[in-house]
Amino acid sequence: MPRYYFHIRDHNGLREDLEGAEFATVEQAHEEAVRSARELLGQRVARGDIVDGDAFELTSDDGTILATVKFRDLLRLE
Repeated sequence: MPRYYFHIRDHNGLREDLEGAEFATVEQAHEEAVRSARELLGQRVARGDIVDGDAFELTSDDGTILATVKFRDLLRLE
């Protein structure tokens, strides 16, 4: 199964995911990135942290960026 990496880019730079996780498809990895981003977003909002600009960079084994999941895009504001 392919291994995907969930690097976090925030106002401090890039924090690399050195372990990664295996998923059958990139779509499943993307769903996990969205779920994890929502969880982290909730924690950061609760602490009063800055979250504007935070994102997961979903990459393949060779470092190719397959998707970017911006935390702010997951907020539902009306």
